[in-house]
Amino acid sequence: MNEKMPYYMAYPVPFSYDDERTERRDIEYLRSMYPDIPKRLLPYVEEECDRMEYENSMMYDQYPDKLQLKLMCRRICDNAERHERLCTGGCGEGETGAQSLRDLVEVMLYQELYRRRCDHRRMCRRFY
Repeated sequence: MNEKMPYYMAYPVPFSYDDERTERRDIEYLRSMYPDIPKRLLPYVEEECDRMEYENSMMYDQYPDKLQLKLMCRRICDNAERHERLCTGGCGEGETGAQSLRDLVEVMLYQELYRRRCDHRRMCRRFY
């Protein structure tokens, strides 16, 4: 009657799936609170990351190349400018407004790359 439980049953490992689902829900919620311009830029950032997401991509390098990241930002800005009218009074005039937009795209790109790199590492983890 007085059977002891094995150690692994007494302290079960929490399921990582729940953590991933919670993280995904947090990301989606926080993205829903983005201001108008970042919310409109996000699909272009995600599209460029989707295009660059393949096995052995530079985005998974230990130290991604700064020039390649700048080129990704330029492609995102060019694509967004072709399809959207983003500077409507709030982002300034001339070169300052364009630089602010590029800086915003760069920060959003780095955040998206970080998220995808974490997901990639999580997926590639092997348990033996």
